Amino acid sequence: EPADVIRARRMAYYKAMAEGPKPSVAVVEDVDYPNCIGAYWGEVNTTVHKGFGMSGALTNGVMRDLGDLAPGFPVVAGSIGPSHGFVHVTELGTPVEVFGLRVNPGDLVHADRHGALVIPADIVGQIAAAIQKMQDTEHLVLGPAREEGFDFAKFEAAWAAFEKART
Repeated sequence: EPADVIRARRMAYYKAMAEGPKPSVAVVEDVDYPNCIGAYWGEVNTTVHKGFGMSGALTNGVMRDLGDLAPGFPVVAGSIGPSHGFVHVTELGTPVEVFGLRVNPGDLVHADRHGALVIPADIVGQIAAAIQKMQDTEHLVLGPAREEGFDFAKFEAAWAAFEKART
């Protein structure tokens, strides 16, 4: 493609990231997967996206500059390595697939160091209560386990309460 077409698409991408609703994460499918060689995510793009007010990124592609990433801007990526390719935007605002996870524009994505998932819109209103229940239930074991004098008998009682709360 001509350089001006590639540049225009790149600028449209950055404009969408800057002006999109927040909080948000960038979900970028590297179409070269599984043979990715170009690192899109590094010091420059994490800093730019964080500057736009975004919260993080999810990609099946390569990331680099681990010691220089924007603080507080997590990236879940397919691999780590130098960038030896021509990284450029090919599409914007379309459904993508990252490690089998289908993400559509506007989807609610939860990601952490263990991976990512799309939260179905019809259960969003139940999430706060589900998180609170999970934390309360785990505390039935974690609380006693963190106390002085924790032993097997205390664990057994805590685990019984934990199992009862989960069923």
